[in-house]
Amino acid sequence: MLEKLPHPVRGAMFALGAFAVFSLHDVLVKLLGGTYSPVQIVFFVGLLSFPLVTLLMIRSGSERSLRPVHPWWSLVRAIAAVVTGVSAFTAFSLLPLAQTYALLFATPLLITVLSIPVLGERVGVRRWAAVIVGLCGVLIVLRPGAVPLSLGHVAGLVAGCGSATASIIVRKIGREESSAVLLLWPLLGNMIVMGAALPFVYIPPAIQDLGMLAAIAVLSITATSLIILAYRAAEAAIVAPMQYSQIIWATIFGWLIFSERPDAFTLTGAAVVIASGLYIVARERGARSDDNQPVLNTRTRVETATFPRVSALYDEDRP
Repeated sequence: MLEKLPHPVRGAMFALGAFAVFSLHDVLVKLLGGTYSPVQIVFFVGLLSFPLVTLLMIRSGSERSLRPVHPWWSLVRAIAAVVTGVSAFTAFSLLPLAQTYALLFATPLLITVLSIPVLGERVGVRRWAAVIVGLCGVLIVLRPGAVPLSLGHVAGLVAGCGSATASIIVRKIGREESSAVLLLWPLLGNMIVMGAALPFVYIPPAIQDLGMLAAIAVLSITATSLIILAYRAAEAAIVAPMQYSQIIWATIFGWLIFSERPDAFTLTGAAVVIASGLYIVARERGARSDDNQPVLNTRTRVETATFPRVSALYDEDRP
């Protein structure tokens, strides 16, 4: 049935399905966050994801060398991914879903900023204006001075910065590093760092909670596989904006499961951030040089150490 649809429509549908699955993933994280530390959740999800990621890597025919070509960049990316994972899970645990997504949606804006010092790319006046407007949208969500800045808000901002850092490093070294390095270094970093901190926060998980942790790992792989299919069916300019559909799922799940109703500030700020991100995607789509597309060449949502990077498994720009 799907094969009869035009490629752009098929790609958009795969992407919408992927981000719906990711949203369900985040609901489970939030449910577990009421009982367990984000450190424990990240550790167990990473542990349960490890065999699934390995199988996915083998199926893709990825290289198996774990020795990086750029060890320092790989180390910085692993650190950024681990920080992003625990920060994102903390934000989901403490903040309403819609508010967390509004903060994480700033990641493409930060990728655009980081592309200047890390990749040496040029950002024109219009894209700079879009970045500034988008960051103003983040301020609308945060409402500094009107509401206290909580740990959840800080965690969401740190997750966005860490995700942008990890993603831009993939753009810098992704063509030279093996998929094994790009996938497994952050995962191993997660196991080591979160494992070291685990004894201080560990609570023996109930059987049903272990099942939820396993479900989070499976949902991560499922969503990643759908995104791979999406990018094989359609260009990045069509697939990338589909991530913003998560705000719809956040509103639905937040209302039905957590009795959350996003306020006008959250919705307005999210709309500003989304509009800025869409404008940057549109500007990059019109760019003549592939070296001037840091957002379109970043092919998944928030970068963490608990689920694989799509661009590590599927990137037609890699030799």
